Amino acid sequence: MNILFLHPNFPGQFLQLASYFARNRNNHVVFISKQTNQNRLRNVDVMIYQPAREPTSDIHPYVRPLEEAALDGQAVVRALIALQKKHGFRPDIIIGHTGWGSTLYVKDIYPDVPLIGYFEWYYLAYGSDTGYWPDEIVSDDNKLRIRTLNAAPLLNLEACDVRYCPTQWQHSQFPAAYRNSIKIIHEGIDTEFFQPEPAAVLNLPNVDLSDAKEIITYVSRGLEPYRGFPQFMDALRLLLPRRPDCHVIIVGDDRSCYGPRPAPDKTWKQIEENTGGYDTSRVHFTGLLPRQDYLSVLQKSTVHVYLTRPFVLSWSALEAMSSACCMVASATPPVEEVITDGENGLLVNFRSPEHIASRIEEALDDDALRQRLGEAARETILERYQLKNCLRQQLNMIHLAMK
Repeated sequence: MNILFLHPNFPGQFLQLASYFARNRNNHVVFISKQTNQNRLRNVDVMIYQPAREPTSDIHPYVRPLEEAALDGQAVVRALIALQKKHGFRPDIIIGHTGWGSTLYVKDIYPDVPLIGYFEWYYLAYGSDTGYWPDEIVSDDNKLRIRTLNAAPLLNLEACDVRYCPTQWQHSQFPAAYRNSIKIIHEGIDTEFFQPEPAAVLNLPNVDLSDAKEIITYVSRGLEPYRGFPQFMDALRLLLPRRPDCHVIIVGDDRSCYGPRPAPDKTWKQIEENTGGYDTSRVHFTGLLPRQDYLSVLQKSTVHVYLTRPFVLSWSALEAMSSACCMVASATPPVEEVITDGENGLLVNFRSPEHIASRIEEALDDDALRQRLGEAARETILERYQLKNCLRQQLNMIHLAMK
């Protein structure tokens, strides 16, 4: 079977699915991407596409994302034609992320090939991530921009033969007219890799925490307000003076992945350094880590903190739960879908550093509570997000699309 994956950032959400298909040597797996890292997947052919040009410099800002999507879609079409002419590759099934332009024109080239779209997010000006804080006023200009952001996703909703979305919360963001046609299937968590190991060795550059009695962990791809970084730092300033044996490990890039930057040439970490500061002897920033080192951070965690606006649920939250971390997490819709307060984690008021600090301390003070919550957190992942079960659901979806 010829299987084609489309995602601008290889391998994205298709790491496990592409790897599964590639293990069968009867399959030919091709992955078309705009960019990739050096971590190739065994038996997966990666083809990089490049848009013909940059978006028009003076185009209306509302439609700039749509022009970018059109340029990406056009580049993918050229890659598809080249694959067919030079290598005789014609897909039997196409699976792509619809958040950008990769999937936009696929059905115009292969109208008879099933197209399965992964739908991650639909932008709303109300009741979601935008305007979440009480003092945030969404301007009329921003409302119009947000509505126009959905032009490419709406085209993809029409184009795809099968649509799926990873969580109930993300599914609820899409227009009611389409919800019944969008399946809810998570990409899955590798629970055999992300599992508890009390004897794990924490190996971090220039950091020796072998004698640390309490380790608070925080993980985010970018250190930014969308994932509660400023609130977490404020909570630490309240908590650490009361916990002299406590250390903090913060894993993530010093950049903004979602939402605005604080100022030109500034990062949110620099803002923290220049305002409230932090105890540099006990707060350790690691940057992004290799997978095994990242796992060891989760396995050595005493309390893991995950904060997010009402936005996409991070893999890191589910991976921490799978590793049996004691979770202190924001009482926001994406989190409340997986964590129930007092059952498999402790929920906090995202806007209150005082409450975050208090609940961290509540967990630090109670060994039995931490163990119970951590075990329940892992059980949640085993029941609902275990990789083999999620893969089975994805495979059923794919094979039914090809009937």
